[in-house]
Amino acid sequence: MILVLETKRLILRELNVDDADYFYELNVDPLVIQYTGDTEFENINAARLFLEKYSANNYGKYNCGRWAVILKTSKEWLGWCGIKYMPVPDEFDIGYRFFRKYWGNGYATESAIACLEYGFDQLKINKIVGHAMKENIASIKVLEKIGMKYEKDILMDGEHAVLYVKEKSK
Repeated sequence: MILVLETKRLILRELNVDDADYFYELNVDPLVIQYTGDTEFENINAARLFLEKYSANNYGKYNCGRWAVILKTSKEWLGWCGIKYMPVPDEFDIGYRFFRKYWGNGYATESAIACLEYGFDQLKINKIVGHAMKENIASIKVLEKIGMKYEKDILMDGEHAVLYVKEKSK
């Protein structure tokens, strides 16, 4: 396990192919992926292949990515959170996705705050963005709780969305 971050309640670590079952289950819940623009994986093997490519293309190259979020006390796999570099339009994006049974417990906010701190302090990123579909009120609330500011309305995957931004404190 490659530990990346730790909070009071959570461990964040690199995703790997051993997470394929969790990753698959997370993405077959229509309510979890409702506002993401993603489709569900065909099967667990498709999730495994995605994770193989993802690991190879993100962690070593950019020292960041989406990370598995694990509850310290029970070692339960809650979902993922992290900063991902997006070559087009050359920006770092914060994202998170959790199993429904963990919604409303502050895990997205707690893990996202840790990811922002990592991005600003360790990676020396000056600006991190967050995107959310306009209808995804819960995700927008997380962006606001972690100190991101609304910048503008955008189109994302052909849907009306919002762009939030947080810049490194000087």
